[in-house]
Amino acid sequence: MTLGLLVALTCAAAPLRPCAAPQQITITTPRGETRLAVISVQGAPMLMAGAVAGALGGRLSVADGWVELVVAGQSYRFLLGAPFLVRGPAPGQLYPLAASAVLRADSVLLPLEFVSTVLPSALGGRYNWEADAARLVERGPPPIVRAPAPARLPNGLLPGHRVVVDPGHGGRDPGAPSLYLPRGIKEKDVALTVGLLLRDELRRRGVGVRMTRSTDTLINLADRGPMCSADCDLFVSLHVNSLARRRDYTRTRGYETYFLSEARTEDAAATARMENEAIRYEVQLPATTGIDPLGFVFRDLLVNEHLRESARAAALMQDHLASAHTGPDRGVRQALFAVLRTARRPSVLVELGFGTNRDDSRILSGKSGQRALARAIADAIVAYLLEYERKTGQVDLGSAGR
Repeated sequence: MTLGLLVALTCAAAPLRPCAAPQQITITTPRGETRLAVISVQGAPMLMAGAVAGALGGRLSVADGWVELVVAGQSYRFLLGAPFLVRGPAPGQLYPLAASAVLRADSVLLPLEFVSTVLPSALGGRYNWEADAARLVERGPPPIVRAPAPARLPNGLLPGHRVVVDPGHGGRDPGAPSLYLPRGIKEKDVALTVGLLLRDELRRRGVGVRMTRSTDTLINLADRGPMCSADCDLFVSLHVNSLARRRDYTRTRGYETYFLSEARTEDAAATARMENEAIRYEVQLPATTGIDPLGFVFRDLLVNEHLRESARAAALMQDHLASAHTGPDRGVRQALFAVLRTARRPSVLVELGFGTNRDDSRILSGKSGQRALARAIADAIVAYLLEYERKTGQVDLGSAGR
């Protein structure tokens, strides 16, 4: 449920009382009581951010168009002029708001909704909003009950991580033409075999795995990415590369990893076009009615939040694949892959080698080569998760919003 909807439901639940903004509010804490004037900006009730921070004993900072307010150890980031906030450490959770934080003269104004709805919702055990009195009451921090730190796995990871493994293509979609793969073996088969081996490798390392497909079946591109949502750390799509006939095209070999962004080279764009052509095999579902422009904005913002993490995961993939592949490292690349557009978390697409190259095809179709590729990718994923834990300062999975 969105925060704006919560406000609407609050008004609807009390129809005899007007849902008009008060002229002032009171913030009562163990440190004392503070009255704050409510300022109307284009009809939206706002509060002075500095005064809110002072009353709540918080910390306010402004940089690069973002306003960060830290209250009770929790970070809330507002993008000036945009009706949303991001809660928690990066990538954080995105919440829509009824109004935007704005800059007036040298002062930052925050929506009243932050005090009346966001804080009581996010930290309900500590803050309570009394609508009749227009008062926010801080009960004081709850007693600290220290749970024992969770035991780490032998590889150093905290338990509870989950990855989505996506073997590309499947069913009536064979994938890209593969000139040198053994007769009867197609891209979809290699992707599935390596995907299942990767699943087993990750599980041996204590990482939970969800497969987009575990049999030879066709899954729509738009349905694959959403399988990696809030409880998922990384989306990994597996594919076999291919080149159209041209001079010396069978000499090209090697491995490369993509993340979602505008293609920088024609080769990257061509690879994306080739993989995106899989949509022609999909069952066309009836078009949904209605367009949610705000939903598109939030999705793009989330993609941007995860862009840096996706790029780092791709770099680690390339580093580790060098131990399993005799071909050249073709580097980290960017392209607009349809399967990555709908992922809700950091995501990468790995091109394991070229089916149009004889040496790569030996690796891709041989059992030892497939196992080596799966082990290398599993090692890269563990390295990525360890880095992410260090960057976010995780002590337990709950502290990261999992």
